[in-house]
Amino acid sequence: MTMVYRMARHEMRLFVSLALWLARRTQGTADGRAFGYARGQGATLLGLAFVCVVETVGVSFMLRDMPLAHDVLLVVDVYSVLFVIGLHASGVVRPHVLTGDALRVRHGAHADLRIPLASISAVRRETRTTHQPEPDALDLIVGSQTTVTLELAEPVTHTSLLGRRRPVRVVRLYADDPGALVQALSAR
Repeated sequence: MTMVYRMARHEMRLFVSLALWLARRTQGTADGRAFGYARGQGATLLGLAFVCVVETVGVSFMLRDMPLAHDVLLVVDVYSVLFVIGLHASGVVRPHVLTGDALRVRHGAHADLRIPLASISAVRRETRTTHQPEPDALDLIVGSQTTVTLELAEPVTHTSLLGRRRPVRVVRLYADDPGALVQALSAR
């Protein structure tokens, strides 16, 4: 797949997420228990959307005497607002999902990693706000932090947004209720 195709697919997922969010539905949660993570990013992304709306109104006002530039930038600005709201919506409608045999760890439309429960050797509640890059670790950061750490007995392959594949042995993620996620994983 080319990079352009991957980016277009990502944007399509954002807009599908926006439609699911408006319909108050989730994606891929029917087979298990969902654990959300969108509360940690909600205020930031909706604040950014508000700033984008203010910018749209300001640019529209400044370019009222230039109809072509006004129309072009209005389309770009409205698209930007929908994109930012879609980022938040993707976090709401694509939560982490614990099924009978796997934990599906997600980060909006950016990451979707299926981890077999048999591969999880340790799970702990651990709030981290500093994340140094590690070659075998995947950090799914929300609001500059992670709250749960999974150590894997065997590596799981993570595919990035642009298609780069790498094995990971440690997964750090954010959950709105990290205690409940750790407890549910420990019980299995």
